[in-house]
Amino acid sequence: MNLFLEAFAWMAAPAQWTGNYALPKLLGEHLALTAISVLIAAAIAIPAGWLIGHTGRGREIAVAISGAARAIPAFGLMILLVLLLGVLRIPQAAVITFVLLAIPSLLAGAYTGLEAIDRRVIDAAKAVGMTGWQVFWKVEVPLGLPLLVGGIRSALLQVIATVTIAAYVNLGGLGYPIIQGIPLQKFDQVLAGALLVAALALLVDLLLAAAQHAAVPAGLRERRPARRRGAKATPPVSAPVPV
Repeated sequence: MNLFLEAFAWMAAPAQWTGNYALPKLLGEHLALTAISVLIAAAIAIPAGWLIGHTGRGREIAVAISGAARAIPAFGLMILLVLLLGVLRIPQAAVITFVLLAIPSLLAGAYTGLEAIDRRVIDAAKAVGMTGWQVFWKVEVPLGLPLLVGGIRSALLQVIATVTIAAYVNLGGLGYPIIQGIPLQKFDQVLAGALLVAALALLVDLLLAAAQHAAVPAGLRERRPARRRGAKATPPVSAPVPV
């Protein structure tokens, strides 16, 4: 418990809110790396996932690529890219690493969202005269949006957690207190950095959980009949038994 109190005291100290390594600046760097990486990954993965889900082709390739990307250790990949691209392109190496980390979740969310739609709905849309483009934008994309938002949610959480290692190559972020504190054995600082990353991930998760719920079309949301306060539940009426 004392270590937690020391961690909160470290965060509240005036020295952590000024200078080049102030917590607001580190938070901004963390969010900037996360946003850039996820946006680039979304520009690549979402159109590809929609194409797979709409046409039904290439799913096996997408699953294989996603599985291979998930198996790559992010830290090792970032160090390898830094060695290949050179020390002058460290930010590009880090962003490529985080983009590759985000692509599998976004790709899966995009194509599974379209695959989960009942084919009878697609047939009904075609039967009323919709073109293929109208079916895609007016039927498939709205119905597949909740799963897509779920993929974005998963990708953001993974990237937020992994951007912590960007401080190892001097890119800042909320991982800086952790990377700096470990060799100095400042465990209050290490715990404070970990708590900040966890709090950021939880906040983003709550916001995207609400967005995922809001993305469900109104006609598909579960509507339970409201019961008045104090009203007793009406017992079910049994069917008459034929004599």
